Amino acid sequence: MTFFVGENGSGKSTLLEGLAIALGFNAEGGSKNFNFSTRASHSCLHEYLRIGRGVRTPQDGYFLRAESFFNVATQVEQLNVTGYGPRPLHEQSHGESFLALLQNRFRGKGLYFLDEPEAALSPQRQMAALARIHQLVQGGSQFVIATHSPILMAYPEASIYICTPEGIRQRAYEDTEHYQVMHDFMANPRRMLKELLKA
Repeated sequence: MTFFVGENGSGKSTLLEGLAIALGFNAEGGSKNFNFSTRASHSCLHEYLRIGRGVRTPQDGYFLRAESFFNVATQVEQLNVTGYGPRPLHEQSHGESFLALLQNRFRGKGLYFLDEPEAALSPQRQMAALARIHQLVQGGSQFVIATHSPILMAYPEASIYICTPEGIRQRAYEDTEHYQVMHDFMANPRRMLKELLKA
């Protein structure tokens, strides 16, 4: 389990996107079989990455971009792709459709790239997603996730890389700003709000 974290605009999603495209995934998301483009907005980073492959070849894979999942769901519907669960993705809420993807489409022994999956999920559903991710990891899957979620980042023994203007550095969970800010806020929300809302 690998996480890319950092402030908005720090490059974590660009790095995730570059890795996914370099490994053959569609820039807007989906599996390697998806080949559509609504609007080209990805960087050229993938052209400069050299990918090292291990001895084990993933049997499944997917690139989830929260911002373009609607487009992927439309392609699933238009191409009549199966394997996403009994209900069409567009007939579910954003969070429900993401969980349907995770529970039904992710088959295991795969390589999965997720860009800010928490954007669609309540805290309770983030925990449900983490439980499903754990099942997949236990079954031999690998995840690379760009996130702001302290809940997702809490996954045991995950590698967490923080993207900053000075470069990319590995950090312990408790040393991330995401954890520290959320911890301080939850420990004393009134004090934190008093500071934030000063005239």
